[in-house]
Amino acid sequence: MTKKIVLASNNSHKIKEFKNILMDVDVELIPQRQLDIKEIDETGLSFVENAILKARNASKLSGLPAISDDSGIEVDILSGRPGIYSARFAGKECNDKLNNNFLLEELNNIPIEKRKARYQCVIVYMLRYDHPSPKIFSSSWDGVISHKESGNNGFGYDSLFFLPELNCTAAELTEGQKNSISHRGKALGLFKKDLMFLL
Repeated sequence: MTKKIVLASNNSHKIKEFKNILMDVDVELIPQRQLDIKEIDETGLSFVENAILKARNASKLSGLPAISDDSGIEVDILSGRPGIYSARFAGKECNDKLNNNFLLEELNNIPIEKRKARYQCVIVYMLRYDHPSPKIFSSSWDGVISHKESGNNGFGYDSLFFLPELNCTAAELTEGQKNSISHRGKALGLFKKDLMFLL
């Protein structure tokens, strides 16, 4: 029988990536908004803390197992910022374009060799909301921040996230290419390996 799992996200881009990456496993992902579950405030101080908060909330309100993601980009020369604040780097009511512009301003006149960065992703699976040991899967994706945006695919900082080994940004990859090498794709790959022991 197909296992139902609530996906603790209202981000349409993330929902699409989750469903594409997990399409070959016997799981029915139910975005929390379909159950009228609102996003919880991300008050944690780390990706792990925020992912646990989101999964626990979705599981408690749905009565189902829940999976969540907390992710963001860390820039070395900015001491790891924006990090857990990636989605609201330019302010609480910002969007991807404003965040990208703000990041470019922060890195103004910084040479490319000092613009190293990485995407981080933490996936949390919660069998039930009061489970004492949530399962945690994490991965990262290394690159550098380009001097200008390039590419129309992806979301977030993808159009600035340059991959030297591929000579392109994440936003210039196809959906399949990105999902096979990205921080989220690799973290969900670890989840898939353990799936038979989790359900």
